[in-house]
Amino acid sequence: MPTLHWIGKDKVVKHHHEVPFKTLRWEYVHTAPEGTPANSTGNRIIHGDNLEALKALLPEFEGRVNCIYIDPPYNTGNEGWVYNDNVNDPRIQKWLHQVVGKEGEDLSRHHKWLCMMYPRLKLLYRLLAADGVIFVSIDDIESTYLKIVMDEIYGSSKFIGQFIWKSRQNKDNRTTNGASIDHEYVICYGNSIRGDERNKEQYNNPDNDPRGPWTSGNMVCLADELARPNLHYELIDPTTEINYGKPKQGWRFDRARMARLIDENKILWPDKPTGRPRLKTFLAEMNSDFTGYPSLIGQNLFTYHGTREIDEIFGKRQFDFPKSSGFIAELIQQGAYKKDSIVLDSFAGSGTTAHAVLKLNAQDGGNRRFILTEMMEYAETITAERVRRVMAGYGEDNKAVAGLGGGFEYYTIGEALFDEDGNLNESVPVEEIRRYVAYTEGIDYAGTIQHPAFLGASSDAAYFFHYEPDRATTLDFDYLSSLTFSDGKPATLVIYADNCLLSDEQLKKYAIIFKKIPRDITRF
Repeated sequence: MPTLHWIGKDKVVKHHHEVPFKTLRWEYVHTAPEGTPANSTGNRIIHGDNLEALKALLPEFEGRVNCIYIDPPYNTGNEGWVYNDNVNDPRIQKWLHQVVGKEGEDLSRHHKWLCMMYPRLKLLYRLLAADGVIFVSIDDIESTYLKIVMDEIYGSSKFIGQFIWKSRQNKDNRTTNGASIDHEYVICYGNSIRGDERNKEQYNNPDNDPRGPWTSGNMVCLADELARPNLHYELIDPTTEINYGKPKQGWRFDRARMARLIDENKILWPDKPTGRPRLKTFLAEMNSDFTGYPSLIGQNLFTYHGTREIDEIFGKRQFDFPKSSGFIAELIQQGAYKKDSIVLDSFAGSGTTAHAVLKLNAQDGGNRRFILTEMMEYAETITAERVRRVMAGYGEDNKAVAGLGGGFEYYTIGEALFDEDGNLNESVPVEEIRRYVAYTEGIDYAGTIQHPAFLGASSDAAYFFHYEPDRATTLDFDYLSSLTFSDGKPATLVIYADNCLLSDEQLKKYAIIFKKIPRDITRF
């Protein structure tokens, strides 16, 4: 498989491992006003660098996100946008200098963009469920590079499609080369998407066929006789003996298959030789209620719809060139068709993805949840504020839009779990440290149900985290005798502590695996 190389790639390929794990700091919870409809409430909006935010989400959400949609900077070089769109934001520049070093000073805009995107796509990959899908909006500037990088990270076999969205309703007469670029792309990876809902209205049963409603389909092929000679033959109605000849492009089926269809009474025969026989396709024989999702998407949903939507929500222009909630809802419906799906957007912008999730839930009674991350300062004043207004309702008089209901929790990026010396940061809440350690052990965090230090259990082991911020802890016989087990003593005990007074022989005798704090806490 072809791979893409750029200056700085060697610095960022494994950078997601080097990003310090930080906790999420809970700031507040918002619930829609009383009287609004029921909608999902387990939603999150996170203000902070999305690289840190995505890593902080791993303990709870790794492999659990059903649908990811991101609309990253397109790298247009237009610095007039509210979201600085050519990756020259001071924070990105600082990050590039820290990660790539002096080499980063010579990077072209494409190199910078790839350096910024790669570790974020890697973390998104870890968060995506095994049957999940990711959609990435992009335009011609970086689409080629993005496709190759996505192949590398997600696997070329997981490529679903590069969809085309006609984003501009009218031609751009400002063009300098004669071409009006009226489209963008949405690149999609995963196992499969839902597809379009089958139009069942086209099925009926005018002849009272006992097999139920049916529709007629074309039986003419698109291959000439040289290419597919087995599809070129004369077709004769066995009852009327009318000969319908052979079409220039042949039939869809060979003689044997056509004979079976005739025996099954699935051919509609015209009463004139000039007519064209058609195939009866029965609704009951369809394997799915869905057909293919077309590669041309977002029909009659243009950029101006998103701009108008923002204007109506805020009463003034607050964000340039947002996608419309209808367009994002169309994509989410493909990836989050399960009504309890988790939807993630790590370039949240004005919060369109949250709006789309709430809208879909209101339409089909779903309980989809959204997670948004936004690094810019408008995370509270625009992103979260938009969601609040959508939940409560907005507009006045004949332009009033009813609230969709729901709620969300707002977070910022908290402290790093480890300090610069590699020790546990004493300012981090103990509960957050415990959750992290349980995650690194691959177990579901159970809290302190059985014992103050109990983390959780696997099929053959119980895990204990003996830690106190203000003093060193010790694994000895006194501590060992304090452990309790609700389901009997497991085969193995995994115990974290600062020190251990048991010998190797004693640890082996009692089937104990000792892990020293902080040395043996896994970094990821």
